Amino acid sequence: FNFRKLWAFTGPGFLMSIAYLDPGNIESDLQSGAVAGFKLLWVLLLATVIGLLLQRLAARLGVVTGLHLAEVCNRQYQKFPRIILWLMVELAIIGSDMQEVIGSAIAINLLSVGKIPLWGGVLITIADTFVFLFLDKYGLRKLEAFFGLLITIMAVTFGYEYVTVKPNQEKLLQGLFIPYCQGCGTPQLEQAVGIVGAVIMPHNMYLHSALVKSRQVNRADKREVREANKYFFIESCIALFVSFIINIFVVTVFAEAFFNKTNADVNQVCANSSSPHSSLFPNNNQTLEVDIYKGGVVLGCYFGPAALYIWAIGILAAGQSSTMTGTYSGQFVMEGFLNLRWSRFARVLLTRSIAVTPTLFVAIFQDVEHLTGMNDFLNVLMSLQLPFALIPVLTFTSLPSVMHDFANGL
Repeated sequence: FNFRKLWAFTGPGFLMSIAYLDPGNIESDLQSGAVAGFKLLWVLLLATVIGLLLQRLAARLGVVTGLHLAEVCNRQYQKFPRIILWLMVELAIIGSDMQEVIGSAIAINLLSVGKIPLWGGVLITIADTFVFLFLDKYGLRKLEAFFGLLITIMAVTFGYEYVTVKPNQEKLLQGLFIPYCQGCGTPQLEQAVGIVGAVIMPHNMYLHSALVKSRQVNRADKREVREANKYFFIESCIALFVSFIINIFVVTVFAEAFFNKTNADVNQVCANSSSPHSSLFPNNNQTLEVDIYKGGVVLGCYFGPAALYIWAIGILAAGQSSTMTGTYSGQFVMEGFLNLRWSRFARVLLTRSIAVTPTLFVAIFQDVEHLTGMNDFLNVLMSLQLPFALIPVLTFTSLPSVMHDFANGL
C-alpha cells in the first residue's frame, strides 16, 4: 500500500460521493429524523453499503474495459433497449437536477432573509452551472479540489448543528446497528423507501464508470489494473464514509430536537424568539412536518439565528456541488448512448432548461411547501429508476467476454 499512489487515484470517488449529499438526501435525512427519530439510521447505513458495492462495480467496469457504462450499453444492447435506458437515465438526471435547483433556491432565500424570492433563487442557479463549466477549463484536478472544499463546508456546517444539538449517542448507536423499527407505520415506511432512493442514485453509476477514465492505466498489464481497482475502491470507501457521517449529522439533529414535536410547540418557541417565520407553523397539536426550508427555520428558532444561516450555507454547498455531477453524468450518458458530441455548454443548456422550467413555475405560482414537496416525489422517482442502472452494471461486470479475468464471482 502506498499513500502517494492513493493520492494520485483520489478524486473520482469524491466527485461521485457528492450525489450522496445532494439536497434530496438532506431532505430525506431530516424528515426521517423528525418522523422516525433514530429508528431508520440502519436503513441509511445499509443503503450506503449497497451504494458502495454498486459504485465499486461501476468503477471496475471503467478501469478494466476503458469504456464507461453508457458506452458498454451502446455496444452490447440493441437499439430499442438502448433508447429506453437512455430516456430513463435522462429522467433520473433531470429529477436530480430539479432537487439541486430547489435546494439552492431555498438556501439563497434563507440567506437573503427572504429578500431574494424563490423564483429569483431558481434563476441564480441557472447562472452557477456555467461558472462550473468555466472552472472545468482549468483542469480536472482543480475541479476535484473545489468539490473537496464544498464537501468540507458541508461537514463543518452540519457538524456545527450536531455539536449544538448534542444528540443522544446511545440511541444513535442503537438506531445504526439494530435493524428494527418499533411502532412504525406508513409514514416511516415511506421515509425508508425515500432514503434508499435518495442515497443510491442511478445516474451516479454511469458517472463513476466515466470518472475513473481520467487516470492513466495500462490495461494490458493485469497487475496495474488490479492496483487501480484497489485504490479506487479504497478512495470510494473513504469518500462514502465522509458522506455517511454528514448524513448522520442531519438525521440525528432532527431526531434529537424535533421527533414527536407538535406545530404548537414550535410555534410557541418561534414566537418567543421573535422569529419572522412563526406563521409557518399553525397553532395546533398535529405532529411537526419539516422540510429543507422549515428545517432551517426551526433550527433558527431553537438554537439562534446562527444555526439558521449555517444550515442555509450547508444546503447551498450541497446544491452547488451536486449541480456539477448532474452536468457531467448527463454529458457522458448522451455521448455514450447516442454518440452525440455536443459541446458541454449546449448540453448543460438543454438539461438545465428542462429541469428549471417546472421548478420555476412552482416557485412563482406556489409556495415553499409545494417546492419541497416536489423533493419527496423526486426521491421516490429515483427509487423507481434504479433497475435501469442496476441491471446493466450487474450484467456487464459478470460477463467474462467484457471483463475477462475481472468478471464477478457468484
